[in-house]
Amino acid sequence: MNILALDTGMGACSAAVLRADGEPKLFARQDVMARGHAEALMPMVAEVMAEAGLNFSDLDLIAATTGPGSFTGVRIAIAAARGLALVTHAKLFGTDSLTVMAKAALADGLTPEGPYAVAVDARRGMLYFGRFDAAGQKREGPLLIAPDDAAMALPHDLHIAVGSGATLFAEAAAQRGHRIEARLPELQPRAASLAEIAFASGETVPALKPLYLRPPDAKPKAQEVARR
Repeated sequence: MNILALDTGMGACSAAVLRADGEPKLFARQDVMARGHAEALMPMVAEVMAEAGLNFSDLDLIAATTGPGSFTGVRIAIAAARGLALVTHAKLFGTDSLTVMAKAALADGLTPEGPYAVAVDARRGMLYFGRFDAAGQKREGPLLIAPDDAAMALPHDLHIAVGSGATLFAEAAAQRGHRIEARLPELQPRAASLAEIAFASGETVPALKPLYLRPPDAKPKAQEVARR
């Protein structure tokens, strides 16, 4: 099976190919960026496809992160995956950004003895939040939640949080007498981790849909009706 994975949902842009027609081999690119994902994505795709030695017709599965994240960013990867699947007839796979981050944290050397949390600063005093077991399997989330509310329902055996909102979560937990160690503040979703999740899952979805936990910041202006 050959898998192309895409992520543009948060503060990075990444593409990866997992070539599994023998011993699985992974080819990946990722750049941290606040904007410009739409322009960066397809050149990255071309690079990893060339490095893997594949044509687009060789793809069996195309995966994308579905959110939460930037309203526009989430849509870029999903739109690219939909378009590529349409022309290649590859199947689709998607999962949420926090599950991909949980997998990426383990790849970056996190070795939790128990459950851990992924907490992303969602601005306006809120977190994108999820809980995972030691193997990176999701137990709760993704949620849009205030740090104090997340700390209020904290399991007694959870002592590690990763992501840009981990410190906010740890501070809220400390006020309730619960010690949380904040790690990997620069952690982003990663297409390479998404590809591995898709391969291990063996599942497909009929369509990819964005996961938005809040409405977009930009709202259309009300149009004035001309009076006669």
